[in-house]
Amino acid sequence: MNHPPFSVPAEHAGKTLAAVLRIVLAPQTWKQLRKLIAGRRVKLNGEVWLDDARRLKVGDTIEILAQPEKSPQQHIDQIVIRHIDEHIVVVEKPSGVSTVRHPAEKDWLEERRLLVVTLDDLVMRQIGMRLPRKKHDPRPRLRVVQRLDKETSGLVVFARTVEAERGLGMQFRKHTVTRRYLAIVSGAMVPQTIRTTLVKDRGDGRRGSAPDRPSPHRGRGVGGEGGKAAVTHVSVVEALPGYSVLWCKLETGRTHQIRIHLAELGHPVCGERVYNRRPDGTTISDASEAPRLALHAVELGFLHPVTDEPMHWEMPLPSDLQTLLDRLRDSKRPNEATR
Repeated sequence: MNHPPFSVPAEHAGKTLAAVLRIVLAPQTWKQLRKLIAGRRVKLNGEVWLDDARRLKVGDTIEILAQPEKSPQQHIDQIVIRHIDEHIVVVEKPSGVSTVRHPAEKDWLEERRLLVVTLDDLVMRQIGMRLPRKKHDPRPRLRVVQRLDKETSGLVVFARTVEAERGLGMQFRKHTVTRRYLAIVSGAMVPQTIRTTLVKDRGDGRRGSAPDRPSPHRGRGVGGEGGKAAVTHVSVVEALPGYSVLWCKLETGRTHQIRIHLAELGHPVCGERVYNRRPDGTTISDASEAPRLALHAVELGFLHPVTDEPMHWEMPLPSDLQTLLDRLRDSKRPNEATR
């Protein structure tokens, strides 16, 4: 079976993945389509998707693979827990797993959740919290106070009690939580502080900075959307031929903030597949061959939301990004030897 990737049109919005495929791939039967999905041959928005009942929205992209996608070599069954007490749990998030479930999926029951795992579900299972077996299950749950993008690795904290959720939430809102990321980007960057107002649509259908780049106060975005101030402090760790290794310290924590800020300066994170286009639609080239988004949340610090004890963790680069960094460093050595 060979079919080019396509976007979900308005008339198919709200239909399930299987239903849309049945329209596109007629005369395939329901059984054949479910087998296709279960066989890891369908990607939804760039990700292999195993849930045939997922409701689609306008603009979702679907790709049908000629061959099954291999299962991840490092299947995420065991999450590294750095700290746990009755109020909070701090974990090391691997790349390739979403931090939390999409709001439309919050009532999924255990069997369906296990088709597409998320970090909060995996941590719950690991610390002995059972996943919901019926809708509106009153069992205790992890409370989300922080998110990392699916491809971003690094340290994440979850609250386990209402008291901790409120305390951590206040620290995040006041921007007193220490969050530092390591990013490998294309081009030569210089240390700087990036201040913009981020909006959901910068004018080309993507999140980004408001065109007039107003001062860091709430503003208005394209189409009347409210914008939010976003501040990223960037320092250069290492300069490599054609690339820069950066520390990015968040003062605010907006959706995709680091990725957007760096890309808009013309230095997208290596492996970037969303914010790798200029406003005029041209693509910024990436010759790094990064295995995934080269962004890692290396440092996390805050006051314990109940005891006020200072807490701090650091996480080394995962092996895939360390291999990328070593390879980019190796490319520097022949040039130095000729000097």
